Parts: sequence; structure tokens; C-alpha cells
Amino acid sequence: MLIRDVMTKPAITLDPATAIASALHLMDDAKITSMPVVDRHGRPIGIVSEADLVEDENLLSDRVPVTVVRLPGPRPPRRVGEVMTQLVVTVEPDEELEAAIDLMRSTMVKSLPVVEHDRVIGMISRSDVIHLLAARDRRVQAEVTELLQAEEPDWQVQVQDGIVTITGPADHRERHLAEVLAGTVRGVIGVQINRLSTD
Repeated sequence: MLIRDVMTKPAITLDPATAIASALHLMDDAKITSMPVVDRHGRPIGIVSEADLVEDENLLSDRVPVTVVRLPGPRPPRRVGEVMTQLVVTVEPDEELEAAIDLMRSTMVKSLPVVEHDRVIGMISRSDVIHLLAARDRRVQAEVTELLQAEEPDWQVQVQDGIVTITGPADHRERHLAEVLAGTVRGVIGVQINRLSTD
């Protein structure tokens, strides 16, 4: 499976001049954990994450100060470019999903910008992978059931972690047919055939 099949698109990107307060609101509204920071051509120059924002003690402090500091003039808001991580690990949309998973595992990064022709076109995150895995068994079960019921409506299908268990085929030819049909469905890791109990 390719990264483009799983990634979230389009990516929500930030300009380095974006105020941190705006980035906080964007992250909260979109329910995401990081956003790529891009230059005016859409090329990634950094990434800002929850960790970058929560490390800012000024944002977290709501204590009343002992003395209020009088500032000489209006203080410009802090910008994303000041807190972003400048080392950006990216992937390309036509790479295998396993490449992104390996990168997330080895770098401990939760989200990766997906870059095509030097421009950010999407994001792939751990939550995208979790969503894919959670939905896979349901999709595989529905597809295998549809295929098999065209041959024999009494066959029962269960799927767990990509392993398809088919209950029903009685003779060798039927078992072989059920195994071949189930094996044509994307996402099937293995097939187990059980005879339907006659008790």
C-alpha cells in the first residue's frame, strides 16, 4: 500500500510568520498534533508540533505576576518560526506505507509531511495508520463475504488481524475455491478453512 492511499490531504501548513496563538487554534480546531511550516513556494522548512508549543512556559503560565512589567512599546506576537523544529523528515506519496511506519518508529516522530516535487501535499501520521488498521478487518470481511456468498451463501467469514477464517466448505474442491477467492482480496494475510459443524 502506498503512502498516498493513507495520507491526510491537503496538509494544513503554516508560514513561519504565523503567530503561535493562531497555530494553537488551528491545531486545536483540526484535531492534529503537528503542522509543516513552508516557505512561499510551499517547500517544507520546519515542523511545529504539540511538543514545541507546550514547552513554552509563557503560554502555560496563568499566575498573576508579583509585579507587572511595563513594556516600552507594543510587543510583537511570537511566531511559529521561533519554535519550529527545523530538521524535517519527509516522505514521498509513492513510497510504500511501511517506509513511513519505519521512519516514525526510528525517529519517534508522530507525523511526517508528504512531499511531491518539493511541495507539501499531505501528512501521514500514526493516527492515519491506526485508522487504516482498525478499518482493514471490517473491509476484508465484507469483501471476502461478498465473493464467497456468490458461490455458497452458507459460508461464514471472520477476520482478525488480516487472517480470514472461513467456515463451511466441505470437500477439497470447495475449500480450495474458498481459499483462492479469499486470497484475491487486498489486505488478506492468511486463510484458514474450518468445516461447518453438522451437530
